[in-house]
Amino acid sequence: MSTAIKVSEELVASAKPYAAAMQRSVTKQIEYWAKLGKAAEDNPDLPVSMIVDVLVSMEEVKAGMLKEYTFE
Repeated sequence: MSTAIKVSEELVASAKPYAAAMQRSVTKQIEYWAKLGKAAEDNPDLPVSMIVDVLVSMEEVKAGMLKEYTFE
């Protein structure tokens, strides 16, 4: 379900170059920033780069990209 919300023109303008670089729509870029920000607030002791890695890993699991780890 989607809901229309109003955001500042400044936020939209800031999101445009990031969206283009990451092959996302402006809306998806802002959603990504919101998801990342929420995760950062929920986990204040983790660096943002680690949170990004966790979010990517979660999407890899959803895509069935799991590989069994073998200890050597």
